[in-house]
Amino acid sequence: MQKLNILIVEDGRSQREMLRDFLISEGHRVSEAENGEAAIKSVLGNHYDLILLDYKMPGMDGMQVLKEVKRINSEIDVVIITAYGTIETAVEAIKVGAIDYITKPVELDELLILVDRVAERRGLIRENELLKQELGKKGVTVDKIVYKNSKMVELINLANRVAASRASVLIQGESGTGKELMARLIHQLSSRAAKPIIVVNCGALHENLLESELFGHEKGAYTGASSRRIGRFEEADGGTLFLDEIGELSPAVQVKLLRFLQEREISRLGSNASIHVDVRIISATNRDLEESVREGSFREDLFYRLKVVAMMMPPLRERKDDLPALIDHFVEKFSRENNKTISGLTAEARDLLLKYDYPGNVRELLNIMERAVVIAREQYISVDDLPFGGDTLAASRGGKTGGSLRDSLEELEQRLISEAMDKASDNQTRAAEILGMSERMLRYKLKKYNLKS
Repeated sequence: MQKLNILIVEDGRSQREMLRDFLISEGHRVSEAENGEAAIKSVLGNHYDLILLDYKMPGMDGMQVLKEVKRINSEIDVVIITAYGTIETAVEAIKVGAIDYITKPVELDELLILVDRVAERRGLIRENELLKQELGKKGVTVDKIVYKNSKMVELINLANRVAASRASVLIQGESGTGKELMARLIHQLSSRAAKPIIVVNCGALHENLLESELFGHEKGAYTGASSRRIGRFEEADGGTLFLDEIGELSPAVQVKLLRFLQEREISRLGSNASIHVDVRIISATNRDLEESVREGSFREDLFYRLKVVAMMMPPLRERKDDLPALIDHFVEKFSRENNKTISGLTAEARDLLLKYDYPGNVRELLNIMERAVVIAREQYISVDDLPFGGDTLAASRGGKTGGSLRDSLEELEQRLISEAMDKASDNQTRAAEILGMSERMLRYKLKKYNLKS
């Protein structure tokens, strides 16, 4: 575990010395300040990872010190120490930038857990910085994946470790979580980067068309096959084949894919000749494939061949610490693309975006921010530029405001589908890609909601 530079800000000498001796015994480097003014002076002259800050002190109180510390260096983690009677003010301090609070009398076991958590996060941040430097030396950037969340840091590290191998990777997660971006990063980091990464959406094509799409066909293989066609496996030779929505594969295609993973050979439709191809398989699904295996709709042997390395993309609601950076990233991106000058968001609009739970994940946030930038008439995006208000926010958090949660989410789903269809000029394949669902599912939703098709 990484050892931290810690500043204890506490006017009570005995409490301060008790905390100091305990943290030093755990291997951390500890400094002390007996009041807010001394703390600010120490922060200006030293580097600290963590500040343990008493809330109630003579002179500058904890809130004043917290605000000044964050102004000097926003990267310092601050934990508030408070009495039971002032927990509400400690919660208010968290809104200002403290990461947590502990109550007096301080339980040392509780303090150790909190400090270890900070150390673990700091270690991941440092590891991530080193990783980005390493990737930079390879000419690789991860700018398209905006993150600082610890789960995402671990996934980026895993991508870097597995990239050099030929192992199949299965990326799982809800729609819109960035599975294709992760697949492209793995390809970019690998020795195959000079060769293509070919993307196939397995849910967008009928079974017979998908088999031809993947493996190719000979002239006369079926009605309408007027000439030989090279399949996606051959196109990806030397590179990577990304199979999105892998759970949609028919039994027949599963058999042929399994044969490739075992023999590294394929056969075109209408031919018995074997063709050797050097292709790395990365697949993705928003399904529970283990459940599909139990149900018998997905082959167990294929599942384990695909899942040599497994990656689980977290939903956006589990990486809320990435939201501010993602919001700013999309504002900058879409302002540039649409030749608009948007300086940011109003406090109310940002607060609404930070509280929303995003059932459509990063893809939904992207859609919301693009729309907001396009329709914004002022320098700052306001609540009026966002496609939802308090009712939708309450629904996303499980509240009921004039209707059931199901009704509210269905209304949101209808709106997102309509916007995707408009953006795709009614092209169902493109709209399905935008929404992160299969074309078959999109057709079902269009029929269900009686939307244009």
